[in-house]
Amino acid sequence: MFIDEATIELIAGSGGDGCLAFRREKYVAMGGPFGGNGGKGSDIIFKVDPGLNTLVDFKYKKIIKGHKGENGMGKGMHGKNAQNIIIPVPPGTVVTDFDTGLVIADLTENGKEVVIAKGGRGGRGNMAFATQNDPAPHYAENGEPGEKIKIKIELKLMADVGLVGMPSVGKSTFISKISASKPKIADYPFTTLKPNLGVVKTSDNRSFVVADLPGLIEGASLGHGLGDKFLKHIERTRVIAHIIDMSGYTNDPYNDYITINKELENFDKSLIQKPQIVIANKMDMPSSKENLKKFKEKTGQEVYEMSAIKGEGIDKIILKLADMLDQIPKDSLYKKENFESHVIYKFKKEKPYNITKENDTWIISGKQIEKLLIMSRLDTNEAILRFSNKLRKMGIDDELRSLGAKDGDSIKIMDYEFEFKE
Repeated sequence: MFIDEATIELIAGSGGDGCLAFRREKYVAMGGPFGGNGGKGSDIIFKVDPGLNTLVDFKYKKIIKGHKGENGMGKGMHGKNAQNIIIPVPPGTVVTDFDTGLVIADLTENGKEVVIAKGGRGGRGNMAFATQNDPAPHYAENGEPGEKIKIKIELKLMADVGLVGMPSVGKSTFISKISASKPKIADYPFTTLKPNLGVVKTSDNRSFVVADLPGLIEGASLGHGLGDKFLKHIERTRVIAHIIDMSGYTNDPYNDYITINKELENFDKSLIQKPQIVIANKMDMPSSKENLKKFKEKTGQEVYEMSAIKGEGIDKIILKLADMLDQIPKDSLYKKENFESHVIYKFKKEKPYNITKENDTWIISGKQIEKLLIMSRLDTNEAILRFSNKLRKMGIDDELRSLGAKDGDSIKIMDYEFEFKE
């Protein structure tokens, strides 16, 4: 089954919780804090596997979850880091953020690994918080939540040459003659229902990969036929081989040529700018010579003739394709501005929380404040005091007062409710 697109949700592993413990041993005076840190949660990593050529493994797998790191323990023992989740994907896989549409990773190199969802760090045990002013802290951290992200995965085949053309022009016959690929060949349209890849070797020992793409029709870029589903596989190709049925038995060759190029341009303007070779097939048919003459007069294009069924003219075309590829560098499919990036320096300071009021309750929201709450273990008075001091340093108390909050008002963060104290 050929699957080239999927949408899934990734939830990386949360960090293990820090330990709240104290050293109590005979003959050891003033033992002090002895709780270790939690282990890191598992990252979710995509790794290129050259043995794969489809995303079928993601057809029914809608959520992938990482493992939580081990909790810290007494005697200063740190929890073990969780094992990372490694997901094999085929070469040419593009991972984009479902919400922003930005590219997270373009996986083209065999064996390449990219962290798509990062696991949370382990919470610190009370040993980590010991200071000269507070040598025996009675609090520890919970583990940091793992990154949660919804992504879209697309497979854009890794091919040097893409074969395009109307249905039944001979693309499948051509690739079967020049490579070991065995596509379905029949005397009716749309026999190719999935892209076929074939490795071609020239007489002078050069090699390249060719993709036979399902036949295009007018309106393919808008979803007609099969074209909208498979046009994306042309994006990586360095050369487009436009095969035309020059016999004119079913369609006018010139109209077919114009229609296909229009669909390529409508789908992505960069496709029409790719180097293109025009191949006239079925030149063994009686009307082909006359049609080829008219075609050249209308287009002014250099045309390479062949009869794929008889194997005539194919060697010359293969050598021409190899010569074209020698002159064309392998560029990245995406520009830098299409990729997600981590901002290291922020010149515009953003408020880490938002305060609203619903009925008689003040609601505090925001990723940073929610993360702080999740990682805070509010099981001791000292831990609660530390949490409230952090909120105060963020400026939340002052802002609540300015908005009209009074002593005893209810404050809600996520599912937790607190009482506002002056």
